Amino acid sequence: MGQVNFDVMNARVTFKNVPIHTISKFSFKDVATACAEFKKIPGVDECIIIQTATRVEIFTVSNVEIDDSPDARRAEGKTLVLNKIKDTWVSLSSLEQIDIDHFDQTLEVYKGDDVYLHLLRLASGLDSLVVGWQSVFNDIVKALADAKSAGVSGNILNKLFENVIRLASRMRDTTGIAKDVVSLGDVAVKLVDEKAGLDSKKKVLIIGTGESAAMLAKTLSTKGIPFDVTSRTLSRSTGFTTIIGGNPVDFNDVLAGFDKYDIIFVATTSDYFLITYDRIRLVMEEKKKGTLILDLSDPRTVDEGITALPGIKLLFRDQIAEIFDESVRSRIGIVPAVEKIIEKELPVLSARMKRLDA
Repeated sequence: MGQVNFDVMNARVTFKNVPIHTISKFSFKDVATACAEFKKIPGVDECIIIQTATRVEIFTVSNVEIDDSPDARRAEGKTLVLNKIKDTWVSLSSLEQIDIDHFDQTLEVYKGDDVYLHLLRLASGLDSLVVGWQSVFNDIVKALADAKSAGVSGNILNKLFENVIRLASRMRDTTGIAKDVVSLGDVAVKLVDEKAGLDSKKKVLIIGTGESAAMLAKTLSTKGIPFDVTSRTLSRSTGFTTIIGGNPVDFNDVLAGFDKYDIIFVATTSDYFLITYDRIRLVMEEKKKGTLILDLSDPRTVDEGITALPGIKLLFRDQIAEIFDESVRSRIGIVPAVEKIIEKELPVLSARMKRLDA
């Protein structure tokens, strides 16, 4: 019998390679149950899942015998484990046939040092939707705690995550990458609050399901403000709200009931005007209360002609761009310092993990 060696693997789907509104299709109803199912795969000994509004990531440890196992057979064993992971993922999620057909191109798979590098970048805030975001670090801490309490992680992944959390915590503190982080959503919601007052009594709508819309939804959810979400198709809005929050609404219903909203955020990638004078004139002419619309789209998707209607106040991305861009610039300036620390710490972490092998 040969010596037992372990392989750490990370299979992931993130906002970087799929639209945010489709991430819910890859997610699991119950993460602990999903981890337990992945552990049932022959050869998989440990599992931790990070599942958020912008990513679903599976970390596994497989044990393989190496001394009397030729390279070809070992590679075959790894492929078998990966295929089983994919099959299990499909069986536990709400992926449709069209998604399953593209699953191989969508899924990113990494092993060994590449997993350690990714986890360090993620925990330090380099690979999050907003650079430096604290919530990503919190998600990693929670994923480890949940896996430990469900008994699905083990010595290898526990040590890996504990080391990464410790290193990332130090990096975030010493470099200041996590200091005063503001997202586009934070700045937009603050501006609207200053201009029109924003509380849970206001009827709020987000038009769009992309990254800007996700930041808005996250900020509104944190503040406990309910909101509707609409997009070109109801399935997009539903996919988005399933994992990020909000209530999905059909776009045609939105146009017909445009007058019921007090605050409307428009954050789409459409290349034509979605909101025009003619589209909303009839429904808005009788409205007694004012409506504030903030168009964050680039290019703009709200026609300025709508301001001819009574009570409509229209704001554009330019009015928050300076504050938001300044925050982004200051954070981008810190990224090289964080990358330098990661470059130095990665071989140390790798050596530490190899010692566990022994």
